[in-house]
Amino acid sequence: MKLLFLACLSPKTGNHTTAERIRSHIESAGHTCELRDAADFQSPAEVANLVSGNPPFEAALAIHLFRAGRLLLDVHVPFGVIFGGTDINEDVKVEQKRVVMEQVLLKARFAVAFTDKLKEEAELFSLSQSSKIYVQPQGIQTDVTEKFCWREFLRSSGVSSERLDELRVFLLVCGLRRVKDPLYLVQVFSEWRRQDPLNVFVIIGPKIDPVLSAEVQAAVQRTAGVFLAQERSQQELHAAMKRCFAVVNSSVSEGMSAAILEAMDLGVPVLARNIPGNAAVVQHEFTGLLYSSPQRLILATRWGQWTVGKLHVLSKALHYATFLMQL
Repeated sequence: MKLLFLACLSPKTGNHTTAERIRSHIESAGHTCELRDAADFQSPAEVANLVSGNPPFEAALAIHLFRAGRLLLDVHVPFGVIFGGTDINEDVKVEQKRVVMEQVLLKARFAVAFTDKLKEEAELFSLSQSSKIYVQPQGIQTDVTEKFCWREFLRSSGVSSERLDELRVFLLVCGLRRVKDPLYLVQVFSEWRRQDPLNVFVIIGPKIDPVLSAEVQAAVQRTAGVFLAQERSQQELHAAMKRCFAVVNSSVSEGMSAAILEAMDLGVPVLARNIPGNAAVVQHEFTGLLYSSPQRLILATRWGQWTVGKLHVLSKALHYATFLMQL
């Protein structure tokens, strides 16, 4: 089968990684899968022309009900959609987008949600299509390069200390866009660092939103103990994650965070904002820590029964199993 696969392919983002992994899985099953960036198309008509080319595509798949799914409304081949997270959690609140997404679900052969919670949210605005929504946790794969120097990574990020190897580095892995809320924890970590100089907060990810990226850069420059690292390859990023003290998530909305899954696969502690997408993955005080405010995160990690030190030891021992993607 020749399959067209549409997704948002901004470099070094979770969407791009997920799409590449699914494409590889489809091709390993013996099919031809052409992965294209949804941003390359202006209208459904363009995609319809592509699909009907010579030789034509026999089916299509899209990640994100609005950004990519809407481009399949004019195709005359069966297609499926995979919820991205922001489509169901955020875009559905916009009437114009919701109408389009309802049309996509109506025409789609099937839809995939990474979590039960995401399926439940989707059913709230499209009950008539609930029978075609399936839950399938996404898969992850980590690959740590051996050619990685932790001290060089810290220094290149602006971290200077005579005790580099003793630092407790909390790593926020995210693309710089509003839904990831990268500034959410900046102030409390800076205050914590003033009390204990060994605590460091490092943000790393692609600069997707230019305006927000400038805000983050400005905040980092004026805030002690908070640093912005340059983008790294996937292998280098996984090496940095494996070496850090804990991986942090501060998103306003998530479908299923690849960074959280990767941290678990690497045996690294996870501190995640308590939102439905994260709560579907992180079991509080067992496979990670869920927090509802910046202050609660710091209080819990410093004084609570579930200390960061305990989290670190148990997370290493529990080593979360990898999910498998099967379409």
